[in-house]
Amino acid sequence: MKLKNLIILLFSISSLGYAQKVTLSDRSAPLSVFLRSGTVMDGSSQWKMKKVTEVREKEMKISAVNYSAADWMPATVPGTVLSSLVANKIYPDPYFGDNNRKERKLIPDLNDEGVEFYHYWFRTAFIIPKSFAGKRLWLKFHGINYRCEIWMNGKKLGNMAGMFNAQQFDVSEFANRQGKNVLAVKVKPVDIPGSSHNSKKNRTGAIGENFNGGDGEIGRNVTMLMSVGWDFTSPDGIRDRNTGIWKDVELFATGDVLLAHPFVMTKLPLPDTTSSKETVKVELYNAAAAARSGVLSCSIKEAGVDFQKQVSLKAGERKTMTLTPEEFSQLKISKPRLWWPLNKGKQELYTLDLKFTIGGKESSSVTSRFGIREITTDQNTPDQSRRFLVNGHPVFIRGSNWVPEAMLRNSEQRTYAELRYTRQAGINFLRLWGGGIAESDYFYRLCDEMGIMVWTEFWITGDTRFPTDTALYFKNMTNTVKRVRNHASSAFYVSANESTEIKGARELMYALDPTKGYQPQSECCGVHDGSPYKYENPMQYFENTASKRGSRVDGFNPEYGAPILPVLSSLKDMMPQKELWPISTAVWNYMDGGGFHQMTTKYREAVEQFGRSSSIEDFARKAQFVGAMNYRALWEVWNYNKFQYGDRFASGLLFWYHNSPLPQTSSRFYDWFLEPTAGLYYSQNGLAPLHPQYDYIKNTVSVYNDYRQSFKGYKIIAMVYNFESKMVSKLDKIVDIPADGLVKDALKISFPEDISQIHFIKLVLEDARGKQIADAFYWRSNDKYKGAWTITGPAVSGFQDINKLNKTKLSLKTSQKTFPGKTVATVLVENEGNSLSFFTQLRLTDGSGKSIRPAFYSDNFFNLLPGEKKEITIEIPSYVLKGNRFSIGIDAFNADSPK
Repeated sequence: MKLKNLIILLFSISSLGYAQKVTLSDRSAPLSVFLRSGTVMDGSSQWKMKKVTEVREKEMKISAVNYSAADWMPATVPGTVLSSLVANKIYPDPYFGDNNRKERKLIPDLNDEGVEFYHYWFRTAFIIPKSFAGKRLWLKFHGINYRCEIWMNGKKLGNMAGMFNAQQFDVSEFANRQGKNVLAVKVKPVDIPGSSHNSKKNRTGAIGENFNGGDGEIGRNVTMLMSVGWDFTSPDGIRDRNTGIWKDVELFATGDVLLAHPFVMTKLPLPDTTSSKETVKVELYNAAAAARSGVLSCSIKEAGVDFQKQVSLKAGERKTMTLTPEEFSQLKISKPRLWWPLNKGKQELYTLDLKFTIGGKESSSVTSRFGIREITTDQNTPDQSRRFLVNGHPVFIRGSNWVPEAMLRNSEQRTYAELRYTRQAGINFLRLWGGGIAESDYFYRLCDEMGIMVWTEFWITGDTRFPTDTALYFKNMTNTVKRVRNHASSAFYVSANESTEIKGARELMYALDPTKGYQPQSECCGVHDGSPYKYENPMQYFENTASKRGSRVDGFNPEYGAPILPVLSSLKDMMPQKELWPISTAVWNYMDGGGFHQMTTKYREAVEQFGRSSSIEDFARKAQFVGAMNYRALWEVWNYNKFQYGDRFASGLLFWYHNSPLPQTSSRFYDWFLEPTAGLYYSQNGLAPLHPQYDYIKNTVSVYNDYRQSFKGYKIIAMVYNFESKMVSKLDKIVDIPADGLVKDALKISFPEDISQIHFIKLVLEDARGKQIADAFYWRSNDKYKGAWTITGPAVSGFQDINKLNKTKLSLKTSQKTFPGKTVATVLVENEGNSLSFFTQLRLTDGSGKSIRPAFYSDNFFNLLPGEKKEITIEIPSYVLKGNRFSIGIDAFNADSPK
């Protein structure tokens, strides 16, 4: 009944780079280097750090070239103070088990110890590249949390404040162009750290929530609010509140005149999309002490745009140039290649090149990718709920909420993997929740390429106070909007999560970017409040009772989701073995935000409907059954009610939430280790652009279509199999599938009275030529649904006999190919036995048997009826393999090991 991981093939490969083209974030100029630590991707700088109170010398001496920092400890930049302290073994990893539990007193908290405890100097040395000769030199700090003094070669460059602010300093006169330079940055934590505990509970927060945000005081800063603690992340917060140089430090070179913040604004004569007008904006700054005149060149090579404009600037002058289609007719583009979100069309992108030359010599240039598209939003719906339109076409939002890595332990590789999983699931929209961060330019660039629209939210929540320094808040907002507004994926701005805007935010937003929609907070203006968040019986999704707040599957829901347990290999990496089994409720609940998602209560009860487990191996496997059912059912209910096709009107939802900020027992599409759960693949199935789906309440089959085109003469087939894998009924029907719509209740399944307690449903969608386009597989019991808030019903209970499922026999054939940056393995799995192969999982491991993460499986946790075959591709980034061998194993619930 239980198949152990079986090594079937060993490969030797050579590392050839990255599985994707990973480029560094937020680069300012062609002549540019990032001063990254050697432990960070593409880093080579040696950063050191030391507590400010332990350094006796003055700033001028500390930043001098001849100062000795031999007794300073290594530091990670980009990174945080606490991350470096953990790396240096000063404190244990707060992510392991309940090491971060406040009562254990293993890691001191900023609020308890005072600001000086995490107040640190960071220091590095660097050489000016020879290619920078004769140029003006700049140091740009892309993000520091929270306040800092910046010194170089014994001279103070200036100060910075606010987590989402970027600032650059002209260091031309301070730099040693022939030898070593020293940069020293004194980084101070947030002004008001707040407590992770809210003993008085004098704030209501959202209904049913856990008084998030501690005592709320952290909101007085412009920072990552979730660092104080939330019910989906570390309950006791991040001890240093993520103090540090958390984004890149960049050294770059230009002439006297700089270009910055390019912005292309598109206007389409909707509903006509055969032409567009583009307006280009760019900021110019003359850093010289004398006037400068030159030529601003604008090129969009894919559209044949190429023109110049003479520009003069006074000494020290800043100017915004606006290049209009009225002045330059080339900016009127015929038959533009439009950018579309996922499933609606191609993600076409254009390249804007801007260059400023003085006397024929280049002073500065910027390149920016953009999309020709219009993203608008309105409330022209039956219930005045918000909807989104792209190029005039309404888009049903099947999105999610994005929360950042809790300790900002991020990289381009991690960002790519997370967004690759997100895109694979079928997500077309991401909300950057207001308690998180302003994401990197690289994040937005990937969303551009993957067709994922982005809702950007600005660091205010209903659980925390308002920022004290309004001017600083607006400065951080301005910097962020200017950085992200040109991305094709940038779709919407929201001031706050479950709160309200600061006066003046709307006006500032539209002044910075008049091309997109805006609303003051996340739950207004056609967006109702969220829920459910915890594990609930998926039967309640179908009858729309999963939230005690009232109807949730209607209109636009900004937060609707469910948890899933991580797979076994991740559970073993999360906590000590003794806490795994028997389940340590105290530790498991701590790693579930204080038990918020009910992983040890209702979720565990649902797992036990498949029979009580005697080991963590059995429990973890069955927990994937529960999560898979929950995730797909959730998406399918929203599919069914798309626009006016179902029983209710729905314009979209944002899943709460799909990525794990730290190791959790309440995981999501994938866990913090980047190991996918069954939730990813069953979301992928439920969010397939053409998808046949089953309703556990009505016993009907519908067909969902996310494409902008219709399909005629397609056949929907529904087959029912008993516990012995014998077909007991089959229905089919020819349907015409409307564009971007739904065929509602195309079939109704009647189950034989003598059907086995556990049985299975296979749906197949074929095109007019009989080619299979999509399929879906369901398990069902004869149990009656006894109503909301019970663990009952054919989707949930009565599966104890699954342990008696007959064994079957699998065969596997494998091959591999190596490409630049990746290896792709192809696995053909065939069920040669006479019984269903239930929940068949492929798994990559290294020579020691540990999971290889990330790896991109085309599908997993699949089911094969007798005689069925399935081909799976697995893409493995070379940076993960590092030239080592890997193994492919298989774990099916009821299959013998292939010979």
